[in-house]
Amino acid sequence: MFKKIPKQVFILGMVSFFTDFASEMLYPVTPIFLTAALGASMAVVGTIEGIAEITAGILKGYFGALSDKLQKRSIFVVIGYGFSALVKPLPGFFPNIFTVLFSRTTDRIGKGVRTAPRDALLASYANGNTGAIFGFHRSMDTLGAVVGPLVALILLSFYPGQYTLIFFAVIVPSIFSIGFTLLVKDRPVKTGEVKRDRNYKTFWKTAPKEYKHLIVLLTLFSIVNSSDVFLILKSLDVAKSDTTAILSYVFYNFIYAIFSYPLGILADKFGKKKVFISGLLVFSIVYFGFAFNSELMYIWILFAFYGIYTAATEGTTKAWVSDLIPDHFRASAIGLMTTLMSFGLLLGSIIAGFLWDQFGSHVPFLLSAVVSLIIAVLLFFVKEENPSRD
Repeated sequence: MFKKIPKQVFILGMVSFFTDFASEMLYPVTPIFLTAALGASMAVVGTIEGIAEITAGILKGYFGALSDKLQKRSIFVVIGYGFSALVKPLPGFFPNIFTVLFSRTTDRIGKGVRTAPRDALLASYANGNTGAIFGFHRSMDTLGAVVGPLVALILLSFYPGQYTLIFFAVIVPSIFSIGFTLLVKDRPVKTGEVKRDRNYKTFWKTAPKEYKHLIVLLTLFSIVNSSDVFLILKSLDVAKSDTTAILSYVFYNFIYAIFSYPLGILADKFGKKKVFISGLLVFSIVYFGFAFNSELMYIWILFAFYGIYTAATEGTTKAWVSDLIPDHFRASAIGLMTTLMSFGLLLGSIIAGFLWDQFGSHVPFLLSAVVSLIIAVLLFFVKEENPSRD
């Protein structure tokens, strides 16, 4: 059942671990910093997150296609991770809303440069176990998301309310991340591989219908799957404690990290579609819970199931696409999918912030729960095709 994880996949996992260590020190702190220290509204928080993610999404599509055209992956990994490391500390030096927007957006530029080439590189090292490969990578990535917020909490316990300190502290794990990127290598091109016309027009003509149906439904889902900062703020609203809100997010990532690899293996064994749909059903239940819950105890339970949802869908989606698309177009396929989903996330984050401000927190969560349930049903009827081979 378990297959050996290739060395390069492990190295990419370490890169992601330290990068998320840095990023997730900031992620749960930033919305609290914006609202409590800088006086931003929920709509502003949603807009910042939406703009940041749409920037990354657009670039994922472009650099995915460029990576396929050049058949180079590792150079984009080095540039993307390095660029993100440079901008994370800026709000510590200049604590205002504009700097947070600039930092989040430019950090996401780095993510846009690296993500599709990195995912295509991960898939290239798979051997009939894309679910396990992506599941392992998500586990490593998410372990960083557990350690990062815990370090942030420890720092805040010694320096209460000093949120700017956290922006400086991210420099340390970022240095380790950059160091590991220098060990990343491209998969050797197989002898006899034929160069093809690698552009989106050619890719779209040859892409299977299952892929096209999948990205349409994923884009619709992304509109109701707004930024996780709203879950953190909902926890803060219920718990009335910064520490509890951050710890609940850490707990979510802990569950996510534990379940990603096993669920990736199950996706290889029973099918990506089944595991993904199961994850969406869990998402719907969780958001129904967030819509109506006002008890602290249930926040922890909801975050646990939210971790299972993410573990069942995040890596599985990319593994599913990787199975459908041959290697020379994988970065384009993943890049296009994430670009469209980022457009949806931009719209969804702005809508969620607006609905929260105008009608209360239960409305955006209830909307997400209902629509995600409908999409899960629609995905059930997507016809599966034979996977494309390299």
